[in-house]
Amino acid sequence: MTITELFKTKRCVFSVECFPPKQTTQLEKLQAALRAMGLLHPDFISVTFGAGGSAGGVSTVEVADFIQKELGIPALAHLICMGNDAAKAAAILEQLEQAGVRDVLALRGDRSPSRPESPDFSHASSLMAFIRARKPGFSLHGACYPEGHPEAGTLREDVENLRYKQEAGAEHLITQLFFDNMHFYRFLNLARRAGITLPVSAGVMPIVRRSQIERTVALSSASLPSEFTRMISRWQDDPAALYDAGIDYAVRQLRDLIEGGADGVHLYAMNDAAVLEKVYDGVRDLL
Repeated sequence: MTITELFKTKRCVFSVECFPPKQTTQLEKLQAALRAMGLLHPDFISVTFGAGGSAGGVSTVEVADFIQKELGIPALAHLICMGNDAAKAAAILEQLEQAGVRDVLALRGDRSPSRPESPDFSHASSLMAFIRARKPGFSLHGACYPEGHPEAGTLREDVENLRYKQEAGAEHLITQLFFDNMHFYRFLNLARRAGITLPVSAGVMPIVRRSQIERTVALSSASLPSEFTRMISRWQDDPAALYDAGIDYAVRQLRDLIEGGADGVHLYAMNDAAVLEKVYDGVRDLL
């Protein structure tokens, strides 16, 4: 069963994101975490983009291959525009096909001095069109932003732009993380009214350490509801209490999303199997 087909048969698809380590010496640690995650039987695991090879670190292909062959769980491989031209993207697609990985999340990627603009792909939709032409048997997935993309003028404008991804062949969308479910429900309503019919997975990240807060907010541009800021203010100097409070907040957020009819929930677990297990225990009765 493909990842897209899961949304036709399951009440709510439960998935997890992991990221390849920057040093190959950390691969065994990631594999141990993935084995622990696999015991919870997520419907699929997505793998963020890592070039590997001469660029250093572990590649997305290597991790996705491990997930499918060693764990027997579908893998969703990220592929980004930034730093990749058509030749590089084509080579990665060949590697994915050889590994039996045929689900790709196409993204523009964050701008970075270490990643030049792509000469061939200006947006995720153009990368999707390229993948569809090169590998018509692949399933395409895209990202969306409940509070609007940081570079979009308005949320409504951003939602309208999702049509390009849908027309390029996207079959499923995963949201950027958010901490207030009302943003998700408002976004989903706008998307449906705009003619976006794709299943949407709601992205949630448990904040269990103080070090996550500023970095996560800066990267995601997610707004912080008052309940969340009160939690941080109260427990930021008590690591154990913040850990428990962060798990509880994520569980309550996920339960509301599942009960509210979300097509799927996608956990940004930061390669932390212990956090995933605690969160999953809080929602397993709904899945």
